[in-house]
Amino acid sequence: MDTTLIYIIIFLAVIFVMFYFFMIRPQRKKQKEHEELIGQLRSGARVITAGGIYGYVESVSQDSVVLKVESGATIRVTKSSIVGKA
Repeated sequence: MDTTLIYIIIFLAVIFVMFYFFMIRPQRKKQKEHEELIGQLRSGARVITAGGIYGYVESVSQDSVVLKVESGATIRVTKSSIVGKA
């Protein structure tokens, strides 16, 4: 009975370690990279939004970014919707 309990504990520990390395750790890394991207936003940078809109950063405020798109129009989007540099 005691060895069965030890095997169950070891099995659960292995499952938790696998879960951490395959799910939690990559998500934290991705989140950290996104935060760095948001922190590096400067006027003139070419970016892409989560909706697939390409534009140039015109101005950056506390929680939003004004983008100038190809047609010359400007749009305001939240910083979190910027997914990458184009």
